[in-house]
Amino acid sequence: MKDGSGEDQNVAPSVYSHVSRPGSHRYKNAKKGLPFNVMLVGESGLGRTTFLNTLCERMVVAKAEKTNTEQAHIAEPMQFKHHTVEMEEDGMKIILNIIDTPGFGDGIDNENCFMQIQEYLETQFDEVLAEENRIKRNTKFKDSRVHALVYFITPTGHSLREIDIEMMRRLGSRVNIIPVIGRSDSLTPRELVLFKQRIMNDIAQYEIPVFSFPNGEDEEDEETVEENAELRAMMPFAVVGCEEVVNEDGRPVRVRNYPWGMVQVDNDEHSDFDRLRYVLLNSHIGDLRDRTQNEIYELYRTEKLSGATASGAMDDMGGLQQAMPVA
Repeated sequence: MKDGSGEDQNVAPSVYSHVSRPGSHRYKNAKKGLPFNVMLVGESGLGRTTFLNTLCERMVVAKAEKTNTEQAHIAEPMQFKHHTVEMEEDGMKIILNIIDTPGFGDGIDNENCFMQIQEYLETQFDEVLAEENRIKRNTKFKDSRVHALVYFITPTGHSLREIDIEMMRRLGSRVNIIPVIGRSDSLTPRELVLFKQRIMNDIAQYEIPVFSFPNGEDEEDEETVEENAELRAMMPFAVVGCEEVVNEDGRPVRVRNYPWGMVQVDNDEHSDFDRLRYVLLNSHIGDLRDRTQNEIYELYRTEKLSGATASGAMDDMGGLQQAMPVA
């Protein structure tokens, strides 16, 4: 793995980094790099920053430290912080744009957080719509639509909380939501299995539209169908992030050390992180981009243009009524 400067990074590579499937191959010829935009949303303390650094296999963001202990308990307003990393996966150059949302869910009333994120997502759609309507297109236009939103669920071991349900229900029609359990190593294996089941039951009960690895109507690749079924069975992904790398049998391994033992981030028996990374940066990068363009954006575009048409019609009717002579 190399960073933007071309220097090798002393990190543990993903065990899936050499694996690919036909869906990602058509992007390999993107000489300038394939843009892929991911938003991270979740309350403080769930490991978003560590996840970001582990995903990119380098230090992208240093952990913030509160210098004023007297102000540490005061929740700060949510922000949008952007990070861009150039990377290569399976011979494919990717320009990964991460939008982090520190401050989400840290207040008592989080209504404003929901509105801010929805407005952000829709603003990116509006920019694309405006570009489509230009007579002369901007050749340097950058598509900043969010292709995937990784939502971090607090590992309570019980079920989804109201903030989780409201957040995902509101934004499910605007972005591909991939739910994950943050700091999943705080649960025992049995607790984790039961927690995943409860979450998926809640998602079904409340009809929460998350990205569920659907198969295309004409999907004939048995391996892809089997893979998608396996990924659906893993949801929500249980993730553990780590920036510490140790040498084990001559190879670098990312681990979290505890008094009772260690958790290997890239070990499928300990965490779903490596499989999720493979989904985001390899196997389903095409599916997430395509669904954003062909389903999510098209739905928004139709709603936007239909609303504008209806509004224009009402204005015309109002004008006609004002112009009619009084009998």
